Amino acid sequence: MQMKQRVYELLEGGNRTEPAQRLIDLFLSVLIVANVVAVALESVPAYGDRHAAGFLAFHVASVGLFILEYLVRLWVCTEHGPLSKLPPMAARRRYARSPFMVVDLVAIIGAVLPFLIGVDLRVLRIFRLVWLLKLVRYSPALISLGRALYDERHALAAVGVCMFGLLMLTASVMNLIEGEAQPEAFGSIPAAMWWSMATLSTVGYGDVVPVTPLGKVFGGLVTIMGIAMYALPLAIVANGFANQQTRRDFVITWGMLSRVPIFASLDPVSISKVAAILRARRYPAHYEIAHRGDPADCMYFVVSGELMVDTGERRAVLEEGEFVGEVALLHDTTRMAHIITLTECRLLLLMKHDFHGLLEAEPALRAALEAGGLARASQIDQSGRDGAGI
Repeated sequence: MQMKQRVYELLEGGNRTEPAQRLIDLFLSVLIVANVVAVALESVPAYGDRHAAGFLAFHVASVGLFILEYLVRLWVCTEHGPLSKLPPMAARRRYARSPFMVVDLVAIIGAVLPFLIGVDLRVLRIFRLVWLLKLVRYSPALISLGRALYDERHALAAVGVCMFGLLMLTASVMNLIEGEAQPEAFGSIPAAMWWSMATLSTVGYGDVVPVTPLGKVFGGLVTIMGIAMYALPLAIVANGFANQQTRRDFVITWGMLSRVPIFASLDPVSISKVAAILRARRYPAHYEIAHRGDPADCMYFVVSGELMVDTGERRAVLEEGEFVGEVALLHDTTRMAHIITLTECRLLLLMKHDFHGLLEAEPALRAALEAGGLARASQIDQSGRDGAGI
């Protein structure tokens, strides 16, 4: 069972700071991209005909690995918390219906089915492009983008309706203006829609153009309207993606703040106020963030990467989700350790003066902290990590 738990952590654990899991994700991602590149190369006669056997062997080996991955994920899914309370077969059936597993199954069936029914190999190549959807599993950014599209689906649908209405309107107007001069291109609204679509999208193929003065003036207006209209969905998606990233960062921040003793008793509104004054910083690898003997003016939260805290007598490595320097917010003290980045790090800093400014501006927050453990946190053993003013 320990092996099963370990395999689950590597495949489904979500801890991308672990080298083994990053290596597995990287290998599978590269394998997917390599198969898509192989699809393109196979379509080139000079490569496809000469290396047909090699391409086929690579494809069969890839399908075998993806089938193995699918089966292993089904095997270890019973280690997942919510599913562990169900009977094994029920847990696996539920997990098999999850979006990622459905995509995996469709990709596998799309790769195997053309061989079984003997279709043209060109169709097989198209089915293999479905494997690109598997990349979503290994990219948090793609997952956030998908959620952003889902969250903004109503706004995008409204924009789609507006765009279709604008397409019909411009095609109708051009049918009236250019219909007699160019009956083949603008003789009907459906025929004029080709020009409207090319113009509104600012592609401008140039195969159909207005020839009358009024048509040219209207064509210029349509181009400007197209720029404005097509900017709307881009802005909506960008805003939705930014919101997803903000939510993800806030969840991480919330988890870190709630583990700090002096913040453990705060309600969600109070924690959000503390989170609002955090400052994001990025540091390269092997960079000394704090030097022993420097004034302790902030505490650090590790969002990503690894830090080494060296007191001279002992060393500690801090990873994602951990923090250091809590007592720096409460006492006028100096750093008792060097803090050095082992890898490229993204940190959140809670500055002492920002923290005390927040307490002055929010008396209710100060009262909550004092009632929930500020006094206890003030008495932390000065030999401990936080008490040392690290």
